Amino acid sequence: MNRTKVTINSGRLHLEGVLLTPTPSPGPRSPVAGVVLCHPHPLYGGSMDNNVIYAVSKALVEKGMAALRFNFRGVGRSEGSHDHGRGEVEDARAALAFLAGQEGVDGFRMGLMGYSFGGTVALAAAQKGEGVKAVAAVSPPEIPATSVSIPRLIVCGTRDPLAPTDRILAENERSGGGTVEIVKGADHFWGGYEEEMAGLVSAFFARHLL
Repeated sequence: MNRTKVTINSGRLHLEGVLLTPTPSPGPRSPVAGVVLCHPHPLYGGSMDNNVIYAVSKALVEKGMAALRFNFRGVGRSEGSHDHGRGEVEDARAALAFLAGQEGVDGFRMGLMGYSFGGTVALAAAQKGEGVKAVAAVSPPEIPATSVSIPRLIVCGTRDPLAPTDRILAENERSGGGTVEIVKGADHFWGGYEEEMAGLVSAFFARHLL
């Protein structure tokens, strides 16, 4: 696995990120699919180093995809300040454009994933413009009402009061449907369930991007 620190331009702001790519095998190299990962709420300590985001990025690379973790505006070394989801959607779109333009990445096979606040951001960003082939959200506190035409995965736990399964199922149905995976015993923070959750997310992207 190769790890590279990167800078992403989101409008006038510079955002910090980490690009993970598979270790290339000998011989001719084909471009790989890529997934952008959106972290949980910045005002509650969320960053690209979150356990869920880290676990999913690692699982994606193990399946042969590139994974871009980044900090939203106002987090870590990223410029700007928290924008209550509006500017963060633009940050996600900027990260997608950045990843699609990287050498060795197939810009036509792009995915978007987010956790908690980042899950809602990812779902909203997937509705804006083209370029996203699949979207996944882990424990999103809200599923936008507008449906998307691309494959969508929602992952939630049975012990999560912030994203309860009954609400997730109802909102998923109202917004056009998609795949919902429910992990028994997992709460909102996914401690001890990272591997199971990351396996579900990475398998979803492998089905739709590889």
